[in-house]
Amino acid sequence: MNKSLSLELGKKVSREGKNYRIAEVFNLSKVVLVDESTGETLETKAESLQPPLEVEPRKCDEELMLISEEAWQVANKRYKIIKPLVNKGGRTRNHVIERAQAHDLHVNTVYLWLRLYEDSGLLTSLLPKTRSDKGATKGDQIVEEIIKEAIATEYLTKQKKIVRKVIDAVKAQCLKRGLTPPHDNTVRNRVKALPLELVSRKRHGRKKSDNDFKPIEGKFPGADWPLAVVQIDHTKLDIILVDDHYRAPIGRPWITLSFDVFSRLVTGFYISFDPPSAMTTGLCLAHSILPKERWLAKLGVSGEWPVWGLPDKIHADNAKEFRGNMLKRACSQYSMDLEWRPVARPNYGAHVERALGTLSKEVHALPGSTFANPKEKGDYDSEKAAALTLSEFEKWLADYIVNVYHQKKHSMLGMAPLARYKQGILGDSEMPGRGLPAKIIDEEKLKLDLMPFEMRTVQDYGIVIDKIYYYHDVLRPWINAIDPQDAKRKRKFMVRRDPRDISLIWFFDPELKSYYQIPYRDTSHPAISIWELREALKRVEESGGKINEHTIFEAYERMRELEQEAVNKTKAAKRSRQRRKNHTQAEKPNPMPAIQEQPSELAVPTLDIEPFDDMDEWS
Repeated sequence: MNKSLSLELGKKVSREGKNYRIAEVFNLSKVVLVDESTGETLETKAESLQPPLEVEPRKCDEELMLISEEAWQVANKRYKIIKPLVNKGGRTRNHVIERAQAHDLHVNTVYLWLRLYEDSGLLTSLLPKTRSDKGATKGDQIVEEIIKEAIATEYLTKQKKIVRKVIDAVKAQCLKRGLTPPHDNTVRNRVKALPLELVSRKRHGRKKSDNDFKPIEGKFPGADWPLAVVQIDHTKLDIILVDDHYRAPIGRPWITLSFDVFSRLVTGFYISFDPPSAMTTGLCLAHSILPKERWLAKLGVSGEWPVWGLPDKIHADNAKEFRGNMLKRACSQYSMDLEWRPVARPNYGAHVERALGTLSKEVHALPGSTFANPKEKGDYDSEKAAALTLSEFEKWLADYIVNVYHQKKHSMLGMAPLARYKQGILGDSEMPGRGLPAKIIDEEKLKLDLMPFEMRTVQDYGIVIDKIYYYHDVLRPWINAIDPQDAKRKRKFMVRRDPRDISLIWFFDPELKSYYQIPYRDTSHPAISIWELREALKRVEESGGKINEHTIFEAYERMRELEQEAVNKTKAAKRSRQRRKNHTQAEKPNPMPAIQEQPSELAVPTLDIEPFDDMDEWS
């Protein structure tokens, strides 16, 4: 199924249980819809749009990390073959024939891969598949090919023939081959489903098609339209924040920020006391890709941040947190080209670094600023002046980005970033726009795809990770399951865990293609973060005790008691307290379907069971 909802002119969508077509893109956040049955029009927010109702209910895509490396390489190889042709303006049959001959393929195979990929935009659409056409006759397949051929030769031509000519050509070919012709409406529906850009290009010419659908190239290499290149970087901000309870200083926060090079617009950010990691990078990417209206309303920030959509290319720091398989596969799956910043090439990320520099200067005007250097700070007492909590600073930052930075004229652009972004999306008298980016349909799946993972077997006591047991009855069918590829080994399953709160894991059921929440087996244990778990493990090791679930949570409780005693004395304790509060308040993905916690009567074994080696490190 499609990963995103196209918001181009003429595309079918639904709103509040009713189908429409997009008649006009009014601005960055609003569109005009037309009800084809009545001709009535409706202006609405793009965020409210959903896939057309005839689309089948969502089934979870194949879990990315469960796809074999061999199959993944096959899909990548196929994509590299068709990449020069994907959504190519002026693409002709000769172009396809040339690619097919260059790679010793049948031209129909290349056309099939193009259709699969352009219909979904997902790399997994090109995975090798087992046969699933049982019940379909050879005749049905031939009729489908006849329809496709008739559309290409009768409809997609400069002669601009009517659909009736296509229907007649299909009937003639079917009767000639002794096949039953399809219903007229079947052919009409095939024509209606054609991409508008393809129809425009074939019937009206490349120039009109490009003017209507293609972005114009700009002067900056590689960033010629909005979301063509998004850069991501981290920095520790020059400000001391206070905790929510005592309003006492607890330290400087980290920010991970994503930035559109074309418009100099901030596309998203994530701020916390956690150092840069795969988690902070994934949360920043998710914030960048998804709409922000509900998030702004939750913060209480007025103003618009009409930026969403998948970037074509991501420039990322050449550091460990970007090197895990999770991030690379997620980017490949959603057709985002992930590029590393070359070593000793600091100018590679200069745009996002300049944005962070601008932000830092604004932060220096806030109470609690540590400034850029001791000379600038002078005798200013940053800790004494500190006044903002993390949530208050996040609100200030969102308000600054939305209502100041995006609205202020940029010296290199000659206009405000939001105006530049709007120009690139909607176009003006000087340049055509690229159109509104596609809207992600399954937001929760995107968040999960950007979350760290591990592979685990299911034992009769459930799943164990880092000595901690998880169980729910949904696991019963998979207890002691045998690896289908190796009868001598037990099957491993995909498990994702949010490092901010490890009281739940997300278990991917390979048959139902869905994620399920699996809680602690002992639900009396408190929710803790991965960092608190590591600290508790360290305390147990230092004490010389045996490491198991009981001693881990005992150590955790002692840590909390010590923290409570020290809360009025040390910044580290207050920071730990604040981080824990932020983690417990963080929004988590909602799996489909949701599962209620159920206690288990199964006993935890006394044996100390070692977990399997990680496939991807928790960051």
